[in-house]
Amino acid sequence: MWDKLPRLFFILAKIPNSLNFTDHLYNALVNANITTFLDDEEIETGKDLKPELEDAIKASRASIILLSKNYASSRWCLDELVIILEQHKNANHIVIPIFYHVEPTHVRKQESSFGDAMAEHKQRMEAIENVEERSKLAKKMEIWKKALREVADLKGQDAKGMQETKFIDEIVKDIYQRLGVLVRATSMPILYGMEYDIRKITSWLKDGSSHTVDIFAVLGLSGIGKTSLARHVHESHRHLFDRSSFIEGVNEKCSQQVDRLLHLQKQLADDISKPSPIQIHDVLKYTSLIENALARQKVFIVLDDIDSLKQLDALLGKKGFHPGSKVIITAKDVSLTEKYVPVDSIVQPKLTKLFLKGLDKEASLQLLSHHAFKGNGPKEGYGEVSENLTVYCQGHPLALKVLGEALHERDVAEWKECIEGLKEAPNFHLQKALQMSFDAGAEPEINLNYTETILKACGICTLQGITNLIDKCLLTIGYPNKLRMHQLLQEMGRDVARQESPDKPWRRSRLCRHEDSFKVLEQKKGTGKVKGLLLDMELLEKEKSCGSVELTTVALSKMYNLMLLNLNYVQLSGSYNNFPQKLRLLCMRGSPLKSIPLDMKMKNLVDLDMSYSNLEFFDLAYGNLQQTSKMQNIERQFANSGITAKARSREESEREENRSGLGRSS
Repeated sequence: MWDKLPRLFFILAKIPNSLNFTDHLYNALVNANITTFLDDEEIETGKDLKPELEDAIKASRASIILLSKNYASSRWCLDELVIILEQHKNANHIVIPIFYHVEPTHVRKQESSFGDAMAEHKQRMEAIENVEERSKLAKKMEIWKKALREVADLKGQDAKGMQETKFIDEIVKDIYQRLGVLVRATSMPILYGMEYDIRKITSWLKDGSSHTVDIFAVLGLSGIGKTSLARHVHESHRHLFDRSSFIEGVNEKCSQQVDRLLHLQKQLADDISKPSPIQIHDVLKYTSLIENALARQKVFIVLDDIDSLKQLDALLGKKGFHPGSKVIITAKDVSLTEKYVPVDSIVQPKLTKLFLKGLDKEASLQLLSHHAFKGNGPKEGYGEVSENLTVYCQGHPLALKVLGEALHERDVAEWKECIEGLKEAPNFHLQKALQMSFDAGAEPEINLNYTETILKACGICTLQGITNLIDKCLLTIGYPNKLRMHQLLQEMGRDVARQESPDKPWRRSRLCRHEDSFKVLEQKKGTGKVKGLLLDMELLEKEKSCGSVELTTVALSKMYNLMLLNLNYVQLSGSYNNFPQKLRLLCMRGSPLKSIPLDMKMKNLVDLDMSYSNLEFFDLAYGNLQQTSKMQNIERQFANSGITAKARSREESEREENRSGLGRSS
């Protein structure tokens, strides 16, 4: 229950060397949705504890005590410690000491900096002329010493030999376990330099009447931090609403295949209402279901990466929202959120916009250091090269993250070489930064085992290659066992292939743009350089509007090195013997074929996808059994599609093709 999460009191001394650690730990606690009271006021020697701080301690279920070198020099901290330990004895108050670059034995025996601090307290006590005041402070010092011995004996966290980020993660997990609260499934990244943006959205969430509806648009370039910011706000405040939903990468997923919008609608509907007992296969019907759910309850929805008004209409509908609802939309195009108008809504939503412009110099250096050095700042000797690198990234978080991971544990000479490479193209430094450690991947979210199968069939070392990409933050593994790649990185990789031959796409190694693939097949051009081709006719509005488009297989015969071929909703004519023999993956979704052509070369094929097609049976005639031996998931796929595998004679298969008008042609 999010509204019943515990309050936590966080006590520390203002020590320069621990300030960044304190801020990061506090942010991690807030991100974990633990209400945290941070005592970070400037502490003056000899100042008494404020009554409100004592009240805050007693109102909390647990306290974190940051024991650093100068901790014992503060009477304020020591007085707080005494109260916390009293609560620990009398009210089952949980105490978690953190030994930050101090030895527990030094705390226990008041040695080293703790001994020096107590000696200073003793000198001040002996300098007091008033006997009563001197006696009072002497008694308090004995209480302080006892408290230090007690806290040193408690189970705590020691920072010795641990990376800061890992240490903070361990602290948060420890707190959750001691408080009996389940650890969150999702980990929240540190958002460097985005404090203003977080405050603005948080203020927007808390403002407004229960009778109004508000939409907040987070705008900016790809990789600028829109998704991370939106996720942070959603995870921190979703408990304030009846229902909530975070739909990530809308445009990215919709661009992959036609029915992905339907899947996103289902995800949203399941998040904000009871799952429908019947299967819905129509976008308009799902929109109606979502509209009814939005009208019934106060919801908090985040739609990430919206690229068209069609997506907004399908996911939010036109009937409006229940009063008090909040919607966050991330997009690159500001006009989309301005054009969205729920015409049937009684209360029109108010639109607020926030443009993300990238990180400042300080935050950029922190983010780069976090990934390159696993700390808050550059290592010794790396200051100048780190600052130069942040200049070329221009505050772009994804570029800083990718470069930081790529240069982790590299020497200064390699850093300088990287910077020189960026200087060669000053107008395209962001693209160059991403490309330096980029090795083009496949779809943005695909099964890990499936990817390994395809890559192995293509002769690519999978374990080391995928591991390197994950280490460099170019790939992540999500649930359930899905490989994911950021859209900006995909675009950079596709642009690398485009630059191989900007004006003659048939001379590229990969054809990823549907328009280019259509052009190559239509003009019957192709070369041995092409290893991958992607074409989905459902996504080519201009070509579809011209009526039925039929392409031939002639161009494919020239692509003798082609290994990955996606031809979705494509009407093909010509001999299927033209299909390259090196094909490892063949995807022909929405194909009009009723059976697999007899002359199709399938010897090296690892995966065949004929979903949403007219295929009635998979022909196992004259040797196809042997040809398909490498297709590990062929039986499962066809079984799931209701397609049967039939073993027939060659003559029967040829007669069936002739009756269907799909006989071989030259």
